[in-house]
Amino acid sequence: MRERCSTGDDHTSSESFGCSMRELQALMQLRGAEAVEVLNKRFGGATGLCKRLKTSPTEGLLSNDLAKRREVFGTNVIPPTPPKSFFQLMWEALQDVTLIVLMAAAGVSLLLALYSKYFGGEHNPSDETEGEVSWIEGVAILCAVVVVVLVTATNDWQKERQFRGLQDKIESDHKMSVLRDGDITEVLVGDIVVGDICLVKYDNNLINELLLTISCFVNYIPELYGIFLDCTF
Repeated sequence: MRERCSTGDDHTSSESFGCSMRELQALMQLRGAEAVEVLNKRFGGATGLCKRLKTSPTEGLLSNDLAKRREVFGTNVIPPTPPKSFFQLMWEALQDVTLIVLMAAAGVSLLLALYSKYFGGEHNPSDETEGEVSWIEGVAILCAVVVVVLVTATNDWQKERQFRGLQDKIESDHKMSVLRDGDITEVLVGDIVVGDICLVKYDNNLINELLLTISCFVNYIPELYGIFLDCTF
């Protein structure tokens, strides 16, 4: 199982279960023949690893042992990243090149308006009237930029809320069958602990790191008019 949020340490896990979190992580990083070789030599195969983790391939874990495993190995939940604040979304929206050009144009327009009003020299009355309203163009551009930024940030904020809500719903609906106390029961993926015996079905979405202990393939033999299970331990 993948370590998602660990609260234990190697010394505690080694004393309690005969193998440390670091050893399990190293094993889960291996694939193919190399993984099988390390599993057999270092842990004594899948059966030996089950003995170290104090779990039974046929009975599973005991319910009263789950809390200790979470304490030693951690929980099977990835801590969610904190959502972006509305001001962060506004800042990201401001990084758009078009908006940057518009803000620069608005700044130039306002500077020209101020220069024309205070340093433009003598003007006739019509020019003075025009200078008094020349700042409106720059302010209008800035107002348009503010509106675009607010609309973009609001849309991104709503999308992020919808995404997090959908993610929470998927996680709350995602269950897997495990063996506990000798019975098959369905638990949330976040409630799976190190040592759980998971029964993988065809429609399971595997988001954990699992070790295959028993594999069964369905074979159809037309001559015998039957379906048989070919199981490998």
